[in-house]
Amino acid sequence: MIVTPAVAVVGIVIGSLLLISGARGTSQASANPTATAIASATVAPTDTPIPTPSPSPTPTTYAGSTPLPAGWVYAPLDGVATTAALADRLPMAIMVDDNKVARPQSGISSASIVYQAPADGGEDRYMFVFQEGTASSIGPVRSARPYYVYWADEYKALLGHYGGDSQTRHFVIPANAKYIYNMDALAGGGCAYHRITTRRGPHNAYTNSAALIKCLSVKKYPTTYQNVPARPFRADSNPVDRPTAQTISIAYHTGTIGYQFQPGTDSYLRYVGGQPEIDPANNTQVYARNVIVMYQGLTNDLSEPGHVRPVVHNVGSGKALIFQEGREIVGTWKKKNNTTLTRFYDSSGNEISLVRGEIFIQSIPPTYAVTVK
Repeated sequence: MIVTPAVAVVGIVIGSLLLISGARGTSQASANPTATAIASATVAPTDTPIPTPSPSPTPTTYAGSTPLPAGWVYAPLDGVATTAALADRLPMAIMVDDNKVARPQSGISSASIVYQAPADGGEDRYMFVFQEGTASSIGPVRSARPYYVYWADEYKALLGHYGGDSQTRHFVIPANAKYIYNMDALAGGGCAYHRITTRRGPHNAYTNSAALIKCLSVKKYPTTYQNVPARPFRADSNPVDRPTAQTISIAYHTGTIGYQFQPGTDSYLRYVGGQPEIDPANNTQVYARNVIVMYQGLTNDLSEPGHVRPVVHNVGSGKALIFQEGREIVGTWKKKNNTTLTRFYDSSGNEISLVRGEIFIQSIPPTYAVTVK
């Protein structure tokens, strides 16, 4: 754990306030060094195949209107309470493999927002979006697809990837150059990536927060948030008002994704293929504070000879299920165009405020089964 004296003092005085205002659990807080510490951190890949889980997040306390301590703000991407410097970091959206041999993935527990959507060959793929969170290892890093570029556009983020299909590389990324900072390992952005020896290619490309931040200056990209629109957030409800249990099951082709609500921590433990998901980067159980299922059209792009590329229709609107604090809200997702923020609305047309903390966005076609108990 890397902590500056100033941060240590704040932690002693208001340790519980981090949780009260929506900060992540102790395992996440320990992965949030200052920007100076991150820039000088040692670059070391982490890839433990069968880690042992650390304890679950510290229970969250009812916040009410508790003010933030001096010098602290809410991060724009996930509403978490953190230092102003960390909340102002440039979002970094990294494409991550979900082939079965690529599991467990590193860095997922430190991301502010995680996207999962169908990809080539009946598989799916992730995009981890980081802001205040820091990961010592992120990966395996894989190639980009157009719909992921359009999600990265929403945050004017660095887009980290290992190449992509022809449409993405030659048309979509150039057309969206004003809305992303391209960090393609195969096109001048290799400074952020390395290969590990414990996995076979192409499932062995990795990066980390320190390397990405260092590479921003190499590419002459900004390091700070570009003040794009953000979603609304709220504090936790009173513990006595929370349901005692809720389970969610989402059937992707390569394995069922599950979430189990924990009322004591006001969070959802995440499962992959029926097993608890553990992040090898910090040996931590992965959990979500908000789980959002977006039903989106899925077609194929046959423009690249020899390839069938899936196309997720993530512009427009459609049905959404928003899970938070053990409850389900049946609503609507809306994204006006490629670069605008996807927002979520209830049945009355009011924008839904998300609980402060990590957001998992699960994009699925209408044919995928979702079970809620």
